[in-house]
Amino acid sequence: MSAERDLSVRIGTLFMKNPVMPAAGTYDYFENNAGLFPMESLGAIMIKSVHRHPRPGNPPPRVVEVYGGMINAVGIPSVGMEAFMEREIGRFAALNVPVVLSISGSRPGHYAECLELLDNDPCISAVEMNLACPNIDSGLPFSSDLATLRYTVGESRKATRLPLIAKLNPSVPDIVPFARAAEEAGADALTLSNTFRAMKIDIDRQKPVLGSSFGGLSGPAVKAANLFLVWSAFQQVKIPIIACGGICSWQDAVEYMLAGASAVQVGSRNFSNPNVMPEIIAGIESYLAEKGYAAAREIVGLAHRQ
Repeated sequence: MSAERDLSVRIGTLFMKNPVMPAAGTYDYFENNAGLFPMESLGAIMIKSVHRHPRPGNPPPRVVEVYGGMINAVGIPSVGMEAFMEREIGRFAALNVPVVLSISGSRPGHYAECLELLDNDPCISAVEMNLACPNIDSGLPFSSDLATLRYTVGESRKATRLPLIAKLNPSVPDIVPFARAAEEAGADALTLSNTFRAMKIDIDRQKPVLGSSFGGLSGPAVKAANLFLVWSAFQQVKIPIIACGGICSWQDAVEYMLAGASAVQVGSRNFSNPNVMPEIIAGIESYLAEKGYAAAREIVGLAHRQ
């Protein structure tokens, strides 16, 4: 490679030296995967969703493999925000890489409460709002109702100076008004998207496989549908988009970037290949060199320029 490529991404005050990070809850930084590769080689790391209050999560079984991916129904088990701040937040600072914290809640106000408890802690570089977790009152994800989405992001914006990333629900008729609503309410970036609702039935037992009956589909099966969401939103919003859904190779990452993603999150592929993220980073850099681009930002949305 004749010259080093600029892979950097900026989202508000968050600076990532490359566009690759894990999706929330899909990488173990301290036990199972410790030492596989330096964490500082990533653009950022993502802490799995911390709920406002303690949660046990869903009953087992929580994960099942299906053709083209997997369905998870983990249910966001969490120690709660207070306990996370007291016991866990400090150990992430030692990883020497920007840390993005995913937060969740059971009602809209819980997100702002999480951010107030976080109090702009220097260990955290940005916050991703998991807005596709179940809403106890209505049974719908927060990002499925425009008014609720605007209120939740708007109140959260008032509670922090940290960059806010709104992770949206893909199961809406049109992603564009939801992407616009999050942007107008103060989100600094969008993650597109969360998992797609799905289920699997055991034909011998004649009942759902998962303990909670249904869950969220991820993996290669969702990539084509999610790519369209990124494509559609890029045409209508000015804030960066982080793609999440079926990214298994550098080619997948580049395809999302051409559609409009500034960064990518790798999820279920980490379980079968925990070294895939460094491979994707190297692949993106090689692609840029081969095509003659000096920076990753040059290819973001390039497929729209026809």
